[in-house]
Amino acid sequence: MAVRNWKPFTQLGIRHIVAPGSYHSFVALDFPVSIGEYEFPSKPEEPAALFLLRTPCSPGAPRRDQYRAGRYELLATPFEKIERNTLDQLQRMLGPAGFDPARDIAAITVNRWGHGYAYEYDSYADRDLPPGHMPNVIGRAPLGRITIANADSAARAYTDAAIDEAHRAVSELPK
Repeated sequence: MAVRNWKPFTQLGIRHIVAPGSYHSFVALDFPVSIGEYEFPSKPEEPAALFLLRTPCSPGAPRRDQYRAGRYELLATPFEKIERNTLDQLQRMLGPAGFDPARDIAAITVNRWGHGYAYEYDSYADRDLPPGHMPNVIGRAPLGRITIANADSAARAYTDAAIDEAHRAVSELPK
């Protein structure tokens, strides 16, 4: 999310908010990174990016079912609902410090990253799996000149896993 300024954070004396049970469980000023000639905003009057995190799940359900429910919600929730919930939450959190969503928000981007729910197998929760190849290994098997690479094929929801899988997939291509 792009905001026109980050004065409410300064007024409240915070850089992030942890809000268990809220629509977004984490709201923060984005990391202060400067690259090349780009300098991160250093004054509260300057525009900034906010990072908001929502991790949908189904508490009490088995982990695999929670991942499925999270993916479903990410894909099925209309942008309007995400926007409404986000504006409401930010107004309640930052409103007392003068934040006005209509005035202060410049843009909203929603990343529906289902790979954040790539299922990671473990020996405790997955005791019912038969010996042999895990489903992610079977699912990424090459088929002629087609190879598969993504976080799901690694069964790990991390960038390094997706990169490693890309390397593996390219090496599996027929010469």
